[in-house]
Order: sequence, then C-alpha cells, then structure tokens
Amino acid sequence: MNLNWMAWTGPTATFFILIFCLLVMMTVWEIRSPGGSPRLGILHIETTRGDRLFISLLGSAYIHIIWMALFPGLALWWALVVACLYALCVFRWV
Repeated sequence: MNLNWMAWTGPTATFFILIFCLLVMMTVWEIRSPGGSPRLGILHIETTRGDRLFISLLGSAYIHIIWMALFPGLALWWALVVACLYALCVFRWV
C-alpha cells in the first residue's frame, strides 16, 4: 500500500492513534455502562456520549486551527491543554 500521499510524521501517527483509542474507550464504556437516554444540556439539544465526543473532537480541531492562526510561534501543547479543558466542559455540561 502506497501511503506517500500523506506526511506520516510522529505527531500525525499519534493523532490518529489517539482518535482510535478514544473510539475504543467510548465503545468499552458504553458496553460496560450503557448511557441510557440522551440528556439535555446547555445547548438545549439531546446528546449522547458519542455526540459529546464528536462535539469535543470538532471543537478541538477548531481550537488548534485558531491557535495556529493567532499564535504561530507557540507550541501546540498549550492548544492541547485548552482542547482537553474544552472536552471536559462539553462532557460535563452539554
């Protein structure tokens, strides 16, 4: 298989491995403790655990893009910290 079309660097591989691990962890969590009915959060839409994971991942992508635009010289580790805090808030209140 020719994978030369994408720059498979260490951070790129880590990103995809982390996404895969999140999906596996969410699957195990759902099997061990079914989520039950969707809940209504501050957005006033019904969300399940999977919905909140998707909202977290989408928001984290935007956080990183905005971080790169506003702070081009700073490391992305700080954006990762902000994204993790954002994900915790989404899972808590959305």
